[in-house]
Amino acid sequence: MAESTVSQTNQRLMRLATLAAVATASTLIVVKLGAWVFTGSLALLASLVDSGLDVAASLVSLMAVRHALQPADMEHRFGHGKAESIAVLAQAAFIGGSALFLGLEAVRRFASPTPVSRGEVGIAVMVFAIAMTIALVLFQRHVVRKTGSIAIAADSAHYTGDVLVNGSVITALALGSVLDWPWIDAAFALGIAVYLARNAWRLGLTAFDQIMDKEMSEAARTCIADIALAEPGALAMHDLRTRVSGPNLFIQLHIEVDGALTLNAAHDIANRIEIKITEAFVGAEVLVHLDPLGVEEPVAYPATLDRVVSSELDEGSPL
Repeated sequence: MAESTVSQTNQRLMRLATLAAVATASTLIVVKLGAWVFTGSLALLASLVDSGLDVAASLVSLMAVRHALQPADMEHRFGHGKAESIAVLAQAAFIGGSALFLGLEAVRRFASPTPVSRGEVGIAVMVFAIAMTIALVLFQRHVVRKTGSIAIAADSAHYTGDVLVNGSVITALALGSVLDWPWIDAAFALGIAVYLARNAWRLGLTAFDQIMDKEMSEAARTCIADIALAEPGALAMHDLRTRVSGPNLFIQLHIEVDGALTLNAAHDIANRIEIKITEAFVGAEVLVHLDPLGVEEPVAYPATLDRVVSSELDEGSPL
């Protein structure tokens, strides 16, 4: 089957989503910086630091998405999709670092509480930040539904968390102003730090699974098997393998057919299975290998592999 590619429309959506994230986070840095100078709120500083990391993470995503969308070449036969997974790992590192910084700052502020001033300025800024972030998240979710991009999904999850973070900052500013509890600001900052650390862990695991070629969900694999075995002439199936690489999905399976079929007839069965699986998993690259029913295949060819490895070493090629 022909090699899958990401459509031009999806490419434009993915690039636009990354640019929108950078623009939104950059705008929020400016307004939050001004609000923090006016109020001195640690919770607002936490949100400001988070926005700064948003810019860094979104820039990484922008570069990774552009690289991931490059078509496969002679040196990268499966494409460049894992650039997205690497970007998500970088995002997790950024977020984890900010969580550590904010946690330490919150502990320090607990020891020496500082009252918050001009809380109404901070509240107005955070309402503006929430409105901008919600608009961005809605657009990112639309792009993720269309493209399945893991980098944009990670960005969207983080910005969704930002809505909650900004809401908690408003609560901290309001309570600090009305109840005169100087410690409440540090308490909310510590809660934000814990939330960011949780996000960093979850994003890191998602990226690690893709880098390690974790199989698709059992429900997806069952769906693939049902499609394949529903095709007339497909008598059995084995060795189903799946993996996700950024926006790219790869599916491989072996189908057993009647050994008396002609090559053309067997090929037609495989071709119809590939088409139907691609219709169910849009954009997937599907490879169906045909076996005669009941014929067991050897699992390895040591002599052949030895010759290939020796040849590559003789030529100086990296393994």
